[in-house]
Amino acid sequence: MSADPPASAEDVVDHPVRVQFEAFLDEHRNALNRCLDGLTEEQVRRSLVPSRTTLLGLVKHATFVEKVWFDEAVTCRPRAEIGIPATPDESFALDEDDTTATVRRAHRAACEASRRATSSPGLDDLAHGNRRGPLPLRWVYLHVLRELAQHCGHADILREQLVDE
Repeated sequence: MSADPPASAEDVVDHPVRVQFEAFLDEHRNALNRCLDGLTEEQVRRSLVPSRTTLLGLVKHATFVEKVWFDEAVTCRPRAEIGIPATPDESFALDEDDTTATVRRAHRAACEASRRATSSPGLDDLAHGNRRGPLPLRWVYLHVLRELAQHCGHADILREQLVDE
């Protein structure tokens, strides 16, 4: 991706599909990160549903997603070497040290690493590090976009519950 990504997905209608994928991913990454804006540490950690899902946990999980799909799958490094949990459910768990600032910083770093890892392979090149077997990078982009979109929806609902208290 270029040093200055387009401002929004609306700006890339006539761009190559890879630029479109990256713009949509960045919009969703940023939207999920913004779900923490203006909330207290207590609010972002508050559990409002029976699962481990909290606003801070969603952003922490998004960091896991970046590392699973753009590090493990693309670079073929194992999860233990990457330093991420073995399962998605574990990736929502918050440690005492997790704060809005630390989780955002980790998420931004993971997104930057994802951009670097995907800068060379083509969309039809195969990512060999996923448990499903080899997958085209195009499929990986679409899968991550789908997951981020779902989590943005979750975040919208949780945030609405917190702000409307």
